[in-house]
Amino acid sequence: MFTTVFPAPRLFAPGQGEPSLRWGVIGPGSIAGWFVSAMRTRTAQTVAAVSSRSLERAEEFAARHGIARAYGSTEQLLADPEIDVIYIAATQNEHVNLGLAAIAAGKHVLVEKPLAMTAAEAQTMVDAARAQGVLLMEAMWSRYQPKASVIRQLLADGVLGEIRHVHADHGQSLPAGHRLYRADLGGGALFDLGIYPVQLDSMVLGAPQSIHVTGAMTDSGVDAHATLVLGHGTAQSTLTTSMIARTPTTAVIAGSEACLALDGPFHVPADMVLTGNQFLGERHVWSDPTGVGLMDALCWEATALATYVGEQRLESPLHTHEETVSIIGTLEEALRQIRASA
Repeated sequence: MFTTVFPAPRLFAPGQGEPSLRWGVIGPGSIAGWFVSAMRTRTAQTVAAVSSRSLERAEEFAARHGIARAYGSTEQLLADPEIDVIYIAATQNEHVNLGLAAIAAGKHVLVEKPLAMTAAEAQTMVDAARAQGVLLMEAMWSRYQPKASVIRQLLADGVLGEIRHVHADHGQSLPAGHRLYRADLGGGALFDLGIYPVQLDSMVLGAPQSIHVTGAMTDSGVDAHATLVLGHGTAQSTLTTSMIARTPTTAVIAGSEACLALDGPFHVPADMVLTGNQFLGERHVWSDPTGVGLMDALCWEATALATYVGEQRLESPLHTHEETVSIIGTLEEALRQIRASA
């Protein structure tokens, strides 16, 4: 019998003893703008500097967001002794080199997803961070939202019973000039969009025992869409992603006792519906009680990182290094299968 009462979310709210860290931003694009805005309004963190290959672009970003220092090179930012954490928001083809440079400079590092484009590259970053004694974290913001806390508690409490299926999709219709069409920038649907369904599946069921994928490539040499069927013993997951069509971007976690449906887009703050397994059973709706919506929800991962630094951790316990590397490995294998069948 499933519960009709949702557990209270465990929040990464500011002012709970976490240090106020000084952040430097690499890559002043749109995601960096959203992240900085969320940090400034909803955390105790300080964005102290920004860098870009274009000093003019860095200065414009700094002026727009009230950041004290702007640099025209990564090297200048990494040499700044008043920076504790580096947030890397550059295109994903640059994540490894920039991440390793920030680690070598002795900074804690938050890297936009994906952490890297191969599991081997991700493991290299993990090993370097551990050797340097700094925290390395992939910016998988969904893991730190209140909704994710509720899902984890429902799973831990056995409310859904034995998990039998996970279904999740993330599709966007992107114009031909979008960066994801560029192979040289690490483009493609899987690593930028498909990572969300895969990380949800990993959070619920862990690493897959088998991976079967079908999909197609674009004329520009990146993956256009993919369907992944992942085996987890008695459970099976079906995950889809696309950059050529808009999809509902919803998710379902189905168990032997109950079903949890995540409204779209499932990776941002949105409602969830819990139902029993009767065909016309009761519906119980969970809505985020914090009022922190859409891109403001990037605040949770910033406070989480600061909390972990204060606890002298080197990785996120909610998204460990091992799991991060495993997820990238799943995406890498999916891409290999699509390329092999093209």
